Amino acid sequence: MTKRFEIYRCPVCGNIVEVLLGGAGELVCCGHPMELLEEKTNVQEFGEKHVPVISKTVNGFEVKVGDIPHPMSSEHHIVFVEAFSLNSRCIKYLEVGDEPRVLFNFEDIIFAREFCNIHGLWSSQK
Repeated sequence: MTKRFEIYRCPVCGNIVEVLLGGAGELVCCGHPMELLEEKTNVQEFGEKHVPVISKTVNGFEVKVGDIPHPMSSEHHIVFVEAFSLNSRCIKYLEVGDEPRVLFNFEDIIFAREFCNIHGLWSSQK
């Protein structure tokens, strides 16, 4: 059974999907069940470069990836940053070489998460 906003990855080809509406079925890709990505929050396990840091700005909120800036090389980078407010969400994709921070024009943020191509999915609450 899937739940809204869960993120799954194919163990064969690496496809990543986010559930918009949960259901009873199993997500399958390349003939294999897709793996649910668990959101990590532990700063002790590479977290200083991965746990999203949320801060208020004049125009909304900034989500910076890690207390120490995350690498943005072709080998190791942040793929996307996603933020959730009370009644909306927004996902922004980053490119190799971008600064690992994103501005969201929200009045409030409940939590944010990001996906590192090597270390997986990380989240934090405001």
